[in-house]
Amino acid sequence: MITVNIYYKGSDGAARIFAEDMVANGVVDRIRKEPGNIRYEYFFPMDDPETVLLIDSWKDQSAIDRHHASPMMGEIMKLRQKYDLHMKVDRFISDDGIPESDQAFITK
Repeated sequence: MITVNIYYKGSDGAARIFAEDMVANGVVDRIRKEPGNIRYEYFFPMDDPETVLLIDSWKDQSAIDRHHASPMMGEIMKLRQKYDLHMKVDRFISDDGIPESDQAFITK
């Protein structure tokens, strides 16, 4: 699994409005239905009202490549431009799970 954290940053609440627009226009629902999508969720950092975090997880690189080639990417890019958003991206590749040594620190 590949997880991409995208930090959208704007001004005057633009990043939050962008995320709301993505949901209202149905883009988020369509992305979640794409083959290979595992997670697509927005979060709002408590200490930075001008940033929105997208956690976006995919089965593999092929699924990401298909997503990037889809017409939805054009919609997303237009909305990014509309709201003048800037991005910081972190990418993670999952390992085989949580080690037993870490399990003691997780409340279930």
